[in-house]
Amino acid sequence: MNPRLLLIEDDQRLADLVGSYLRKNGYDIQHHAHGDGAAERIIETMPDLVILDVMLPGKDGFEVCRAVRHRYPGRILMMTARDEEIDEILGLELGADDYLAKPVEPRRLLARIRALLRRSDNGDDGSDQDRLGFGRFSICQSTREAVLDTQSLELTTAEFDLLWLLASHAGEILSRDDIMNQLRGIGFDGLDRSIDARISRLRKKLDDNPETPTRIKTVRGKGYLFSRSDWE
Repeated sequence: MNPRLLLIEDDQRLADLVGSYLRKNGYDIQHHAHGDGAAERIIETMPDLVILDVMLPGKDGFEVCRAVRHRYPGRILMMTARDEEIDEILGLELGADDYLAKPVEPRRLLARIRALLRRSDNGDDGSDQDRLGFGRFSICQSTREAVLDTQSLELTTAEFDLLWLLASHAGEILSRDDIMNQLRGIGFDGLDRSIDARISRLRKKLDDNPETPTRIKTVRGKGYLFSRSDWE
């Protein structure tokens, strides 16, 4: 079966363009044009991936994402015409898996969709280990659970994917380009701040001091390093 997508977008011209392009590339796509009723449509149809515009009539995309995130297990890709970093950070905070600014270039959108669905299908980053342990912290790929001091961490899909990637390469420096390629299948363009935003949220959830982090370290000019030792 072709992957099922739900496009929530009030611009009919854009919806027609995106829908036609994605159908030609093998996707089954449905369209919903209003923020009101969007959450119900997502839960009712349970698509493999939701393309969710931020600026919608009625409820905006942030409200829709917040309403469905804990009931919808699929991927959410948010789009907005407002080129503001705060929008991206807010969308990711609410549980979106990726973020794309308008105007949308169809091939770029297709690459993001393929990367998100590939992560859903594979569920891994190439590591043959299913569970990793570091003192008081453990993370399990098959159950998608991370535990610190016997407490299960509340992580979005995107946060878990990033944390698993870092933990499975503990002691290694991963550049933003490494991370983007592994998580999205595309290189870092120098402008995307989504990785930094997720790192910041993960540090908070891991009780890592944001001023002098020791569990997920920033290596200036190189990238991020997940510590093997600071978990006792």
